[in-house]
Formats: sequence, C-alpha cells, structure tokens
Amino acid sequence: MYLAEVKGNVVATTKNEKLIGSKLLIVQPINPAFENNGQPLIAVDTVGAGFGDRVIIASGGSARTVFQDKTPIDAAIVAIIDSLEIY
Repeated sequence: MYLAEVKGNVVATTKNEKLIGSKLLIVQPINPAFENNGQPLIAVDTVGAGFGDRVIIASGGSARTVFQDKTPIDAAIVAIIDSLEIY
C-alpha cells in the first residue's frame, strides 16, 4: 500500500461491466512528506474520496480483493487519510 493525493476523475461511459457504478479517480503517489513520488495513475474509489483528499492505495492482487471477484483493477483507494504521524 502507498500514499496518494486525488488529482481528478475519469469519466468512462463504456467500461468493463464489473466496473459499472464505480468511481475512477486520478491519483498522484506521494511520500510521507506529501511530495510527489512517481507517475499519476487511475484508481477505483471504494471509500468516497474526493479532489484533494490524501488517500491510501492498495495495488495488484490486494486491490482486487476489495471486490472479492475478478474485477479488472490494478489500484483501489481503500482509505482517506485523516492524519499522518512519523516518528
């Protein structure tokens, strides 16, 4: 899992039937200092995130387990960050 910030949304009227009703968001991976860390990607929103929210992303097989089936996704937003403490 890693941190990211929501930068925008994707509208796709034609998509895999298992994604119908899912919100697709553009997220920018960030490091714990909230600095950009890598290329933006598209993630399926499972928690109701919005523009500017800092979120936790699950990727690969972990992202697919959110749907408990063979939904074709590689990244899922699984949490909205309220605060972050680094010791």
